[in-house]
Order: sequence, then C-alpha cells, then structure tokens
Amino acid sequence: MRKAYFGWLAGLPLLAACGPGEPAPSPETRRTAYFDLPGLLKNQSTMLNQRRPAVEKQVLLRDGKQQTTRVAQTDWAKELQVFQQADINKPALRGLYSVDSVQLPSGATQRTYRRLPGTDSPVEELSVTTQGTAVQSLTATVAQDNPLVYSAKHLEMRYQKGRLASYRVTGVQKLILFDSVHYAVRAIVQ
Repeated sequence: MRKAYFGWLAGLPLLAACGPGEPAPSPETRRTAYFDLPGLLKNQSTMLNQRRPAVEKQVLLRDGKQQTTRVAQTDWAKELQVFQQADINKPALRGLYSVDSVQLPSGATQRTYRRLPGTDSPVEELSVTTQGTAVQSLTATVAQDNPLVYSAKHLEMRYQKGRLASYRVTGVQKLILFDSVHYAVRAIVQ
C-alpha cells in the first residue's frame, strides 16, 4: 500500500505538467505569418479540376533534348504538389524569414521572404507578386544539402486574371556516388 501511495506522489509533478497548457492562440496569432501558399494551391487545384483545362508540357530529358506533350486530364492537387515544398507558413518557421515589400511601377506589390542566415529551412527564398489580392506570380528557391544528397529547385508560377497560366520547375539533384541529374519541366495551362 505504501509503495502505491509513494508511486502516485512521484507521478504528481508529471500530472501537473500535463495540465491545460497554453491558452488557445488569438485570432491575430492564428492568421498566416507569411504567405498562405497551401491556401493558394488548394484554391487553384479546385478551380482547375472544375475547369479541366488541357496542359502543354515541355520536359528536358537526360540527353538534353526537349519533349513536348499535351495532357488532357490532370489531377491538379498532384500536379501542383511540388509547390508545397515552398510553404514557409508553418509555426516552426515563424521568425526565420525577413520580409521585403516593394511597390512596382505597374502598381503591383512584390513581397520577398528570405531565409535568415544561420537558420535551417529548405526554402531559401519565396517571392510573391500581387495586384490587389490577386496573385500575379510566385517564385521560390528550395535547396537541401547534406552528406547524402544535394538538391536545388527553382519553382515558378504565373497567373492571369487570378488563374494559373503557366508554371515551371527546374533543378538539380546529386546523390553521393552518382552523377548530377538536371531536370526542367515547363507547363502552359490552356
């Protein structure tokens, strides 16, 4: 009986640590700290899946030749999934990016998020150009460098009248003991 009593007392500090915790974040904290890329991609995927546009893709092959194909049916959530890698709007990344905002001569606003020196996040830079609330373009540089693999991607999206008009992904990947692989995909939404 005595052992059970002391075991319960020993666990009391642990129970106190498991209390209600921090209060729920305020609406100001809950809103996006940086650009809401997942929201943009979800909205575009939904709109494009409803519209069902054809896509003309140009792919750079290993031998350096380009191949062009026309794709009639596209699952847009999967197609745009690579752009999710540029999402910096995660709680763990808050405060790791500087934000520069520039008013362009066209009246558009370009907001650039740059990774601060000494921080460890794969997204080096994200730049978003908007006209009012409509996105005009988005570019991002994503890189990973460790003893096993080096990879770098440059992602671009262009919009017209709030709709995705084209996108491009270029990059390089180098695995230890293997040659570098360069790739490029460019797509025009019709």
